[in-house]
Amino acid sequence: MKYIALIMSLVVGLVAEAEITKEMKAQYQRPDTIPFPADNPYQAEKAALGKMLFFDPRLSINQNISCATCHNPSFGWEQALPLAVGAQNTALGRHNPTILNLAWGDKFFWDGRAATLEEQALGPIQSDVEMNMPLDVLIERVSGIEGYRPYFNSIFSEGITAETIAKAIATFERTVVSGPSPFDRWIEGDESALSDSAKRGFELFNGKAKCSACHSGWNFTDNKFHDIGLPTLDEGRFVIDPSSELNRHAFKTPGLRNITHRAPYMHNGSLANLDAVLVHYLSGGLPRPSRSADIGFLPLMNDDLTDLKAFLHTLQGEDQPMSLPALPL
Repeated sequence: MKYIALIMSLVVGLVAEAEITKEMKAQYQRPDTIPFPADNPYQAEKAALGKMLFFDPRLSINQNISCATCHNPSFGWEQALPLAVGAQNTALGRHNPTILNLAWGDKFFWDGRAATLEEQALGPIQSDVEMNMPLDVLIERVSGIEGYRPYFNSIFSEGITAETIAKAIATFERTVVSGPSPFDRWIEGDESALSDSAKRGFELFNGKAKCSACHSGWNFTDNKFHDIGLPTLDEGRFVIDPSSELNRHAFKTPGLRNITHRAPYMHNGSLANLDAVLVHYLSGGLPRPSRSADIGFLPLMNDDLTDLKAFLHTLQGEDQPMSLPALPL
């Protein structure tokens, strides 16, 4: 009877473990549709116009920088440099965040200073250290490009304005979605899509490694702001919202889709590769009052780090190559 009870106990334990895994998987189910706001609904022609504007360097004062300069599809829609480079080859203070899967986000930029993608789209264009284009000059220049006028007039009753330029770019940005990955196939039931190492990494990600405390949901972000103990003088979210000491040195949690193509990492590009990222989280970073309660020393072994990295590699989507648009003349 003791042996039967022991066997039954093991069976119950295995069933419970399977249910936990099933429950965890459900949290990462890929969405079927892209959300668009009611005041800027999807329209194929609008997205196509936004794509032209996104890749058009004429939206910068010196006509040498486009949105795609800093958000390059070849580098996970980021830039393969630690810090962004703006007008007059100026090194900026932060790394370019990706535009992947922003349709599911809110409070944009590392510090969340833009409430909508439409607001975000105009931010770098106007910034004197980025594209350096005043809005009145922007409207005048785009209006002076004859090939743009029919697009705007057919899509927007108000024609070419700062608002319609922002709406078009934001619509295109919402269509920039990471492709299905091996992880998604595994979530859908294909057990062969992930190696045993990657499966162990998923369990660690949701367990003792504590990654899912912030990197949650199908896009692996809670869309919130956290101080992860990274050495930095940048006060991040605190400058925008000083209501809580926890906002000091806090930055928005980046999604992890296509993460292997998006090095270097962190808000300042200070970690060159995934190994450096994992070592940082293993150590817990700098202890300070604003550091997140979820950050601290992790008792992980080398094999655990190998498994976590194997899992992260499964988030690379099978994205289609991004074709460049023909720009209006």
